[in-house]
Amino acid sequence: MDKAFDAHREQQRLEAQTAYALEQARQLGATACEVGASAQQGMHVSVRLGDVETMELATDQGIGVTVYVGKRKGSASTSNGSEAAIKETVAKAYDIARYTGEDDKAGLAPVELMASDFPDLDLYHPWALEPDQAIEIARRCEAAGTAVEGITNSEGALLSSGTGVSVYGNSHGFLHAEKGTSHSVACRLIAGSGDAMQRDADYTAARSPDDLYSVEEVGRRAAANTLARLAPRNVTTGRYPIIFAPRMAIGLVGNLLGAIAGGALYREASFLCDTLGEKLLPEWLSLYESPRERRGLRSANFDADGVATRNNRFIEQGVLAQYLLSSYSARRLGLATTANAGGARNVRIDAPLSRYQEMIAGIERGVIVTEMMGQGVNAVTGDYSRGASGFWVEQGEIQYPIEGFTVAGNLREMFAQLKAVGDDVDRRGNIHSGSWWVDGMTVAG
Repeated sequence: MDKAFDAHREQQRLEAQTAYALEQARQLGATACEVGASAQQGMHVSVRLGDVETMELATDQGIGVTVYVGKRKGSASTSNGSEAAIKETVAKAYDIARYTGEDDKAGLAPVELMASDFPDLDLYHPWALEPDQAIEIARRCEAAGTAVEGITNSEGALLSSGTGVSVYGNSHGFLHAEKGTSHSVACRLIAGSGDAMQRDADYTAARSPDDLYSVEEVGRRAAANTLARLAPRNVTTGRYPIIFAPRMAIGLVGNLLGAIAGGALYREASFLCDTLGEKLLPEWLSLYESPRERRGLRSANFDADGVATRNNRFIEQGVLAQYLLSSYSARRLGLATTANAGGARNVRIDAPLSRYQEMIAGIERGVIVTEMMGQGVNAVTGDYSRGASGFWVEQGEIQYPIEGFTVAGNLREMFAQLKAVGDDVDRRGNIHSGSWWVDGMTVAG
């Protein structure tokens, strides 16, 4: 697959297209312009019960142009990389900008904030896979899971491998590229039958195929997760301590980041408006991002505005230390950008980690939440109510699986009631976290 995708050649092509678009905007008389161009190629293979269900080799490319005429802004995009198509796209963006309303906060990020150093972040690791090899890997993953006693069926295994190049340029003279790869293998299995049927999954993901978990391990973990859900019971309505499994805890961190994002703040659509400097979490916890981490899944030398990325500490010893801001949202709030156009990158928790088994042992009666359904989060008030499944804990031990219940509370109260973070850290995504032990939430059976 990667032989056909020449990243160096694609980078040169995208850089030329970006420079051409910027020049066209200048010739039209635009006050400023910014351009983003990208090209990706991916292989996606799925098998079920050993048979190939899908085989997809996909190539995608596009170029987006934003033109500023004074304080007016217009945007247009195309998937056609020809000069004629780019010229037409720039003209459309320019025409839109001429007729939109003025926004005195619109414009590029300050030129002095543009990234000027570009260390190698080790993000590019092509996987030279032929389709037959990809199919065999997916089959091995599924076979390891279905071989586990008690597994009755499979929803399949999926392998994905992608390579991409992106270029950002603006009329400050900034024009730089980043290339990267992403690879993953997942498996979803079934245990039981009829009304007693249960499903669960596991996966691995990384920039380099060398960093993926063993695919047989993924299959066996998917089987273990599925079997653990068999014969679930109901739970009695009450107020209990909750242990949110790592995937669920990562969702809570995401809720926090969304609430301190500039777009939600200047629209006054966040329960954390005007809370800078306030204590939100226990003093033993800090939350930060490491955007230039080698092989990080969201690593980048510059954000979507071209601003140099940096380490940011959003929560410092429990206190909200800074918001998550792009150049535009910062201007709307009268603050400075935190180089977070495009979101937070490689979010990490700085806290003493408790042994997961000791967390469970410390609960007399409570719930472990391993899966949630629906949205159920009010971003304006912080009210939280979601359907869930997981396990019942009594006298410090897991007793049986439970399902069909709702967990409810308020995010601000949940953050304040965080009692411990587990050492079972999930490192497969942008946010790394172990389980969260939150005291006193309402569980409705």
